[in-house]
Amino acid sequence: MRMVIVEDDVLLQEGLACLLGSQLDIEVVGTADCVSDAIAVALREKPDVILLDLGLPDGEGLEVITAIRPILPDTRIAVLTVRDSDEMLFAAMRLGARGYLLKNTTVPELLAALRSLAQGEVVLSHRMMTRVVGEFSRLGSLHGIPRSPFKPLTAREREVLERLGGGASNCEIARRLFITENTVKVHVHNILDKLGLRNRTEAADFARRNGMVGPATPPHPVDTGEEAVR
Repeated sequence: MRMVIVEDDVLLQEGLACLLGSQLDIEVVGTADCVSDAIAVALREKPDVILLDLGLPDGEGLEVITAIRPILPDTRIAVLTVRDSDEMLFAAMRLGARGYLLKNTTVPELLAALRSLAQGEVVLSHRMMTRVVGEFSRLGSLHGIPRSPFKPLTAREREVLERLGGGASNCEIARRLFITENTVKVHVHNILDKLGLRNRTEAADFARRNGMVGPATPPHPVDTGEEAVR
């Protein structure tokens, strides 16, 4: 993996060059501490990977991405920065960066990320991955991509709701799920609260309308002390 490091902090730049250069599968072919030098080194060396800081003395690291992506489309760029803002993350990815790593990344995580990047994968710090997933979720909602109506519920609450939809009483639900009746009542309360429903009848109807169970079953006969007619 032929690599260029772009970092204006000389101590960090030299430390990264020493660390990465000591790996058998990585060759540091150039370093730079500003936008103009970064572009010149990248065009001269045509590296496989560029590790790029965003805050440079003569401009933003984003300018490096903009300049070299059209000329070196096969060079993979990973941002290494302290900036954990959504704005910078998505700006870098839109311009063509294939990675966004924070400077609190551990050495093993950095090495693993760079090797994955060289294999064509997109690499993100855990915190930034959460931002990306959240953004896709938001965009999906804006563009009308259907989301599960049961998403707010826990797995146990879904089990309770399914049995409510089937017409089961609290006692029956407790027996089937091997929990106490008081626990069932707590789950029912949480279901109504999370789904914005007023009572268990609305909850049962909600479950049926959303395909959780089939049509409502007839109510159980009232126990009068006599055997029900079969």
